[in-house]
Amino acid sequence: MERKSSLSMVLAGIPPCGINREMACKKNMEVILVDLPGHGKSPGLACDSVREYSENLHRMMMEHNLGKCYIAGHSLGGAISMSLTLSHPDAVKGLIIIGSGAKLRVLPEILDGITRDKEKTVCEIVALAFSQKTSPSMKRVDFNETMKCSADVIFRDFNACNRFNIMDLVNKITAPTLIICGTDDALTPPKYSQYLNKEIKGSQLILIEDAGHMVMWEKPEEVNKAIEEFVKFFL
Repeated sequence: MERKSSLSMVLAGIPPCGINREMACKKNMEVILVDLPGHGKSPGLACDSVREYSENLHRMMMEHNLGKCYIAGHSLGGAISMSLTLSHPDAVKGLIIIGSGAKLRVLPEILDGITRDKEKTVCEIVALAFSQKTSPSMKRVDFNETMKCSADVIFRDFNACNRFNIMDLVNKITAPTLIICGTDDALTPPKYSQYLNKEIKGSQLILIEDAGHMVMWEKPEEVNKAIEEFVKFFL
């Protein structure tokens, strides 16, 4: 069935995408939550590059005859969404980038530690992923869910992030774009989103106070409201 418009939430393995329901904005639009290869309920191996993930996502969109969609992604998912928008602009009605950047360098101790001591490294990642104002219970949920992923999947995702760099291409994005970032984001700091806002013509930047990298969990109402208003403006 052809859709006139849909919002596809691309939530890649940082964190596991299957539990990010707060982002879903289901009341006012059709939402397609995508588990990428090797994540959640999707079979196969995790991909080695952002480009490979984005091409896989585009194939899924074509196979399901989704038509022109709004594409949203968080962190690695934001990189995938930007890559898809650059490679297949005719498939994208609008772009929503959450806690991401045009270049996503990863701390060497994270890449080295994932395979050496997964539990310790995931604990360190979670500590960086949330605002200090966020409740410990939410952090424990993220830790437990991330630990369900294999070390191989986590490493592949972070390594794909580390290799991602479209700083010389991001200004070619022409789709309507919304950029969201938490002011306390230590993994993809606000300056990353400010750069995207500067380079993507006509883009809108929303910085959400007292939220970290996991802004869509920490401040779901603010994130949902921003997305809904953005989509309504272009309908």
